[in-house]
Amino acid sequence: MSKYSWQLKLGIILLVSSFVIYFLKFCILGDPENTYYYVFNALGFLPINVLLVTLVLNELLSVRARKERLEKMNMVIGTFFSEAGTDLLKTIAHADKNIATLEDTLRVTGTWKDQDFLRVELVMKEYDFQIDYSQINVEEMRSFLKEKRDFLLRLLENPMLLEHQSFTELLRAVFHFTEEVTRRGCISGLPENDCRHLQKDIERIYRILSLEWLSYMKHLHANYPYLSSLAMRTNPFDSSARVVVE
Repeated sequence: MSKYSWQLKLGIILLVSSFVIYFLKFCILGDPENTYYYVFNALGFLPINVLLVTLVLNELLSVRARKERLEKMNMVIGTFFSEAGTDLLKTIAHADKNIATLEDTLRVTGTWKDQDFLRVELVMKEYDFQIDYSQINVEEMRSFLKEKRDFLLRLLENPMLLEHQSFTELLRAVFHFTEEVTRRGCISGLPENDCRHLQKDIERIYRILSLEWLSYMKHLHANYPYLSSLAMRTNPFDSSARVVVE
């Protein structure tokens, strides 16, 4: 391993190069006063030059880094929906008593623009995500979440998701519900108050998961039309959605 870092080596090379250039100028053109005058002018402008380069370059690098992090984060979120999110959302949406009022609103098409997603997002933020608990097969839901537990744990350990507060909150809500139903030996015949408690947990997941799904659909629609096509054909809110292209 080299004793000196590449930054130190680069700095030495640049300083030596600058000295050589000024020395050649002095040897070829003479006029030392002009050389000194030019050196001091350059040194005077150096702090301003460093400031401008630092601000602009740092901002460009920050924008690029944010874009790369966002892209990787959306890949992780896409994996979540492929493995668990879409099926979980479909199961819960099936028990939504008022799903008919959302179905047309959330029937995403290839012609949607950013303003369409914004309009739907505003509608969903005002929507009352209520379900009919009796329409949920909690036992199957428990088995499904226990099967996906290791996968969800790996997602939660991903450091990139720490910057995505709403998705982290979704995982936290899913883990909470999973722990609730796992600790109950028998799901059937639970007291009414306990059923209402579990219903609230499911509705919490439903609300956050729906908004995350819409955000992910917007990302696919803008960047990956072929992935967006599959997502539209497996739309958990669209009862007429068919994965087969007709």
